[in-house]
Amino acid sequence: MRVFVTGASGFIGSAVVKELLTAGHEVTGLVRSGEAAASLEAKGVQAYRGTFEDTSILRRAAADADGVVHTAFYHALSQASLDIRLRILFGGSPAKIVNRFINEAVDAECRAIQAFGGVLSSKKGSLVIAFPTMALKPGRVAEEGDAADPASVGGARAKSERALLEWVKAGVNASIVRLPPSVHDENKQGLVTQLIEIARKKRVSVYVSDGENRWPAVHKLDAARMFRFALEAGKPGTRYHAVAEEGIPFREIAEALGRGLNIPVMSVPTQQAARYFGWLAPFVTADNPVSSGITQEDMQWEPEHPCLMLDLATKMQLSG
Repeated sequence: MRVFVTGASGFIGSAVVKELLTAGHEVTGLVRSGEAAASLEAKGVQAYRGTFEDTSILRRAAADADGVVHTAFYHALSQASLDIRLRILFGGSPAKIVNRFINEAVDAECRAIQAFGGVLSSKKGSLVIAFPTMALKPGRVAEEGDAADPASVGGARAKSERALLEWVKAGVNASIVRLPPSVHDENKQGLVTQLIEIARKKRVSVYVSDGENRWPAVHKLDAARMFRFALEAGKPGTRYHAVAEEGIPFREIAEALGRGLNIPVMSVPTQQAARYFGWLAPFVTADNPVSSGITQEDMQWEPEHPCLMLDLATKMQLSG
C-alpha cells in the first residue's frame, strides 16, 4: 500500500513510518520543518511540508495514497497557526485558555478528517486515526466498544470520533486506535515525561489522594504495530486499543519518579492538585483503566516491548 502519515516526524508518527516501511509499504509523510522533511526523504519517504491545518495538502496527499494514518495533533500552542493562537490567547477569559486550546485543536482535527474522508470515500480508502483513552468514561475498565464520553477529561475528542465514524457510512474504511496517556520508550513516556519535569523542578514527586487512580500504558513500537494492523486488516468503524498495561496506579508512577530522581514522594488532596500539576491536574486525577482484550484477540496483536516501569528506570539511569 501507499500510505500517507501525518505527524510523520513525531514520537509516535516516526515509529509508525518505520513500522510501515519495514512491512514493505510505500510511505509519504506530513512534517512541519525542512529538517524533518530531509530526514524523511533520506529514508525514502516523500515529504509533504505543512501542518494538519493545511487541508489542501491533506487532500492532495490522500489522493495519492491508498490509506492514511493520522497521528498529528496540537501538543503545544506554538504548533497552531497564528490566527488560531490569537483566538486561544485573546478569545475570552485567561482562565479558559486551556479549554480554548483543546477546542481549537479538535476543530482542526475535524477539518482534517473531513478532508481525508472526502478524498478516500471516492476510492474506498483506509483511514486510521489516533485517539486518547482519556476520552473514555473514567472509573471503570473501558472496552473497545465504548464510545468516547464527552464528560471525560479528554471528552472534547468525542466530536472528532463521531466525525470519523460518519465517513464509514460513505464507504471509508475508517478505524480508531486509542492510545494511553503514556506511550513510552526509554527516552520519552508521554505525559509521564512532563511529570518528570515537574517533579525535578519542584523536588518532590506527588500523587493525589490515595493515588489508586489508574493510567494505562504502551510501548511506542507496540503502538506502531497496532496502527499497521488497523491499516492492513481493520474493520470499518472499529475502535482498537493499543494498550499493553491496563491500569498502573498513579501512586506507583509517582514512587518510581521519586526513586529515580532521589526526591521525596507525597500525597496531596484533590483540591491542591492544580497547584502542583497545573493544567495536567485533571489528567493526573483521572482513573482511566482500559482493556485491550478484544483488540489482542481480533487482531492477533500482542505487546512485546518493555513495560513503562522498565523504560522509566532506564531513563532515570541515563539522565541521572
